[in-house]
This record gives sequence, C-alpha cells and structure tokens, in this order.
Amino acid sequence: MSDSSSPHLGSGVSRRKMLGAAALGAAALGGSLAGAAKAAATTSAASASVTERRARAVVVGTGFGGGVTALRLARAGVSTLVLERGLRWRTGPNATTFCRFGNMDNRSAWLTDHAVVGGGTQTWEPYTGVLEPVVGKGMTAMVGAAVGGGSIMYHGMTLQPTKANFAQSIPVAAGLYDDLNRWAYPTVARMLGISTIPYDILASDAYKSSRLFQEVAPKAGLTPFKVPLPVDWSYVRGELTGQYEPTYTTSDIAFGVNNGGKHSIDVTYLAQAESTGLVEVAPLHVVRDLAMDANKRWVLSVDRIDTTGTVQEQIRITADAVFLNAGSPGTTRLLVKSRAKNLIPDLPDAIGTQWGNNGDRIWAWINPTAGDAGTTQGGPACVGGTDTTSSIPLTVIHAGSPIQQTGVTALTVVGFGIVEGAGTWAYDADTDDAVLTWPAEAEAELQAQIATRMQAIAAAGGGMMIDTNAQAPSTWHALGGVPMGDAVDLTGRVLGHKGLYVLDGARIPGSTGACNPSMTIAALAEHSMQTIVRQDVGRVF
Repeated sequence: MSDSSSPHLGSGVSRRKMLGAAALGAAALGGSLAGAAKAAATTSAASASVTERRARAVVVGTGFGGGVTALRLARAGVSTLVLERGLRWRTGPNATTFCRFGNMDNRSAWLTDHAVVGGGTQTWEPYTGVLEPVVGKGMTAMVGAAVGGGSIMYHGMTLQPTKANFAQSIPVAAGLYDDLNRWAYPTVARMLGISTIPYDILASDAYKSSRLFQEVAPKAGLTPFKVPLPVDWSYVRGELTGQYEPTYTTSDIAFGVNNGGKHSIDVTYLAQAESTGLVEVAPLHVVRDLAMDANKRWVLSVDRIDTTGTVQEQIRITADAVFLNAGSPGTTRLLVKSRAKNLIPDLPDAIGTQWGNNGDRIWAWINPTAGDAGTTQGGPACVGGTDTTSSIPLTVIHAGSPIQQTGVTALTVVGFGIVEGAGTWAYDADTDDAVLTWPAEAEAELQAQIATRMQAIAAAGGGMMIDTNAQAPSTWHALGGVPMGDAVDLTGRVLGHKGLYVLDGARIPGSTGACNPSMTIAALAEHSMQTIVRQDVGRVF
C-alpha cells in the first residue's frame, strides 16, 4: 500500500496511517487469488511425508472462477477436488471471525509477521491470514487467501460493463458479449443475490458520506449510480438498530464481514457444489508445481500446511483435468514456472504476458466542506459515478473508511478504467517463482484522466484529494498473464494441451471495461463451463 515521507496530513494526524486507512477502505473491491502462490514453510518439505492421490478433475482456487467451475463440474456429475491455500472462515451475527482495522492481528496477513495494509508497527506470529501483497517491479498486487478467494474481503461491487466497454477492454472476446448479457451475467447476479442499497439504509446517519458523494458527483461531471452488491441488507438494519455489532455500518469489512449476510463464493457457489457430494474442498493446500507425466496426465505437487505455514504433508496428485483458478498472480506464476522448468512441454509463449491492474487508483478525499460526511462511513462501496466524457471510460466509487480521527475526515474514492495489459512475468530461478514487471507509462493517460476527475470532485465538494498510490502503486484487481486468444482459447483451454484450463482473471488481458472484475470473471467462467461440460466432459476427462 501507499506511504509517504511527508510526516503529516494535518493537525496531529499521521499521513501514513490516514492514507493507509483510506486505501484499506477500498480493500478488495474485486479480484481473487486462491491456490498457487508460494507460501513460506518453517519446516523443510523433505521432512514431510509424501502421499499419492488420483483425481478426475482438480480445481485450483476458490474465488469467482473456481467457485463457478466447481459447481458446474459437480452438476455435470464430475467428482472434483478443489485445492485452496487459505482457511475456511465461518461468520454469523456478532461473530469475531475476522480482525478489525483498529485491532489488527495475524488473521489479516498471509504468513507474515506484520500488517500488510494500513501501516502500523505491530508484529505477530505468522499465520495463514486473508491478504498477501505480491510485490513486483512497479506494482504490488493485493491478493486474497481464503476459501471463497477474494470474495471474502472484497467490498462486493458486482458491476457489468457495457457492450462497448467490454469490447474495448477484451476485444478478442467481444463476440461473447451478447451471450454473456443474455444469460451468464444474469446467472451470476442471481447466484450472488445482488441488490442495491435500500433507501432507508442510505438515509441513515451511517451513510452520510455516501449521500455526500451522490450530491457532489454530478457537479464533478459524473453520473451517479448505486452499486449492485451481494448483501442481505437485514444484517445492516440489524446493526443500525443495535442488534448486531457494527461491521457494515462502519466499513470494517476489509478482512471479511463478521456479521455474515454477504453472499460470497464460499456460501453460494461452493456451498452448492459441496452439497452435491461430488466436490471436496481442501483448505491449506498450496500448489507448488504443475507438470505433465509420460501418459499426458496432469501432476500437481502440493504441500498441505498448518496455520503457521509448516508443511505437514507432501501430496502428488495425478488428474485427468486441471482447472486453474488461483487468480491472476497465482495462475500466471504457476504456469510461468511450469514453462521455465519444462514441466509442461510446449506451453504458449504468451504465458506471462498481457497483465494489467484494471486501471486501479485509490484516492483520499480529505475534509470535504460541501456537507457532513459523518463520524462513521457505512459500507460496502454502495455508490459511484460514471464518466463518459473522457477519452477512456472511467468509473469512480466511494468506499467508506473504517477509521476516522478528530479533526480529519478521509473518504476513500477509487477510480478505474480501461488499461492495456502491458505487464509481464518472468521466472526467477533463485526464488523458484515468477516476478511481475509493470511499466508505469502503460497507464499514464488513464491515471491523468482519473486525477482530473478526482480534482473535479474536490473542487465541487471542497477539501483536497490525495493520490494514495503515488508513492507505491498497487491494485486489488490483478488481471491477465494467461491471455485469451494467445495462451488460451475463448473457452479457457490452454492452447495445445487437452485437459488444462484457465477460467479466472488470468485470462482477461488487463482490465474489464471500467468495472471491477468479479462479475465478468464469474460470467466468463459460467459461459466457458457450459461449453466444457457439453464438449469435454466424458471425452477429454
């Protein structure tokens, strides 16, 4: 996340802390990583036992692509093993499942001894917490680690791009849009139970900042809209009446929603998949390598770890089909490794290319004067605005911040648009991993337009705007690395390799049409699985 050498924003307020809080307020507005990233192990793998296992189909990752894949395989009668590196986090009214921003602990971070968002100096024993920063050259990708992937800690923005924006962002798949619009996007909307914030909740004191953004947006050249969200609003009403401890109404949701009521992938797609009896979800299973054996079957080298990262068991899984849904960084890194180490012959040269950050930029709107933003800021990110006047389509969203300090109000405002997939991943033999390189010039025009719009908001609403990503660019919406058309076909089949599929954000080159990516990832997975079930099940695997 961002940092700055400037010591203060204003009267007695730490710039690092406030900007970290603002960035956290937009935490996980979309995207996912679930299975293939490298985890630190405190015990050498050589001392762990080795187990052989056979599977018809293996799904790596449990985010938007993985959840859809698991359910559609199960509905087709395919016995499926789902591997997830993170934990299963169960929630419910007044649960204390996730840590809170004001009292952060090791549940917030994946196998590190310190906070990875929001600043702070506290340290702890490493734990398999929910967030990991994948640090590259010029960009850091914030990724999730949990059953449910990034859907656990994202704000829930479930946005469908327009046909024109989809085609501009993903031209190779432009011909799919009519089908996606006719049934795939509606299927995802139904499965996630999306709706917009009800009037009575938006009118409450907790959502003053959302109403302020709505009032200022048209003056800044934006067309306001309510964001569709996978939320049971009765839980929010319960917080407003004092029935539940505040979570939604204070935007303290960046690590997950303690009270429940969020229709994340674990309680929707995955729950339905598991209910068939054909799907086994295996948490704390980290995929290290993927190879092809002499019989052209797929072999996954997997570590089963405990919550400290210690390897408990090495597992060699041989499968007829593998569906990679570990999120853009996870899936890309796994395939870059497989190609570099020749574990899979003749992988496409395009693997490791066309990566993008969805044009993300997180800004802090400090001390607006146009109205009362309130002492708390309700969430999730329920209001936004579109800008169709710039040469690049833009979306701007207000996401509540979970922390306020005396004398300073900081509203999180996030902009994103269409950006070229100019990032690349290269294998590093010293770390046995792949490293991202992101050229800043690839998004210079887009970020200039976002900056212009942010300054227009400040001019219309008072206060000042601060680019929290200026010092350390980051994204919560990693996309690309295994692009459609060049590395996989439009159904997600890896070119030249039967039974190997990529159905997550790794196949989307760079951005998803000025929208957060979750709905498009899931809709494309629904569309691809319809074809795979019809053409490949019973034939390829």
